[in-house]
Amino acid sequence: MEERISEQLGRWKKVLWGTASAGMLILLAVAANRLATWSPKALEYPLWAAVLGLLANIVASGLKVKDKLSIVVRTELFLKVGLVLLGASVNIVEVLSVGVRGLIQALVMVTAVFFFTWWLGGVLQLEKKLRAVMCAAISICGVSAAIAAAGSILAKKEHLAYVTAMVIVTALPLMVLMPWIAVLAGMAAGWAGAWFGANIDTTAAVVGAGAIYGEEAVRVASIIKMAQNSLIGVVAFLLTLYWVTREERTGNERPSARVLWDRFPKFVLGFLLVSVLASLGIFTKAQVKDITALRHWAFTLAFIGIGWDLVFGEVRKIGLRPLVVYLAATVFNTVLALGVSWLLFGR
Repeated sequence: MEERISEQLGRWKKVLWGTASAGMLILLAVAANRLATWSPKALEYPLWAAVLGLLANIVASGLKVKDKLSIVVRTELFLKVGLVLLGASVNIVEVLSVGVRGLIQALVMVTAVFFFTWWLGGVLQLEKKLRAVMCAAISICGVSAAIAAAGSILAKKEHLAYVTAMVIVTALPLMVLMPWIAVLAGMAAGWAGAWFGANIDTTAAVVGAGAIYGEEAVRVASIIKMAQNSLIGVVAFLLTLYWVTREERTGNERPSARVLWDRFPKFVLGFLLVSVLASLGIFTKAQVKDITALRHWAFTLAFIGIGWDLVFGEVRKIGLRPLVVYLAATVFNTVLALGVSWLLFGR
């Protein structure tokens, strides 16, 4: 009888802690979005979500209740759901509306920036998994690409958290500075938009920079960023292939197709499927709007989770060298994007 009562009490405690955990997540998500609404445009919701998650992490750790409140904090699940829903914003028809130029720019920028960042990270002896996540983030589209890369190579949560912080920190000043530079240089709207889209790592900041410059810049910037987003699946597959065949290979044994399939992040297939459906016009505008809202909330919960999961000791171990690599690669990306966008859209 006592054992049964003890089991019942244990179940009720789990329910209560689960309810408290869900309530905490909801409150933090609502607060993050309210703060994003009230604060300057440059301070986007991922920043507020991560900061609030980090503050909750510190408080819960101090009260020694973090483990109990982590019941429904499923950062990885929220990230995967958000990335799948992101596919609805990648319309292949719209990407093709800027013609071959947009695809050429996306391929050139992603390839060049990825391998430059990989090389520089090797020079400064960064851990390879951190290098891969950073390469994907800078070369493609920031956090979304970092999520896909981290899933492909089973990177640490701290790697993703570090890169996410760098994306947010660098995107904000670029969103303000790049339109200002474009105005001083007298850049055509198409050239400026292509530069913004190829360089700024978050879609919201890309749209923000374009909006500062003008309607045509917004259109081109959004499509260029969309073109780069469409390469997430390709990069995720190639990273999985490289990691399994080179980094994790033992002896002369070749990995089977089954191993590659098991390691490949399946949520990337969901992203591609949703993208194809959106491109075929399966979703109405209202449905795309609803999907975008769901993606927004999924990513809000994910960024809260990133702050919540952060282990300070692990972040300290990463050190400052990744920051040097990230900033140097961002400068390289900025200069290269300026030249490539001029060649393709400036004349």
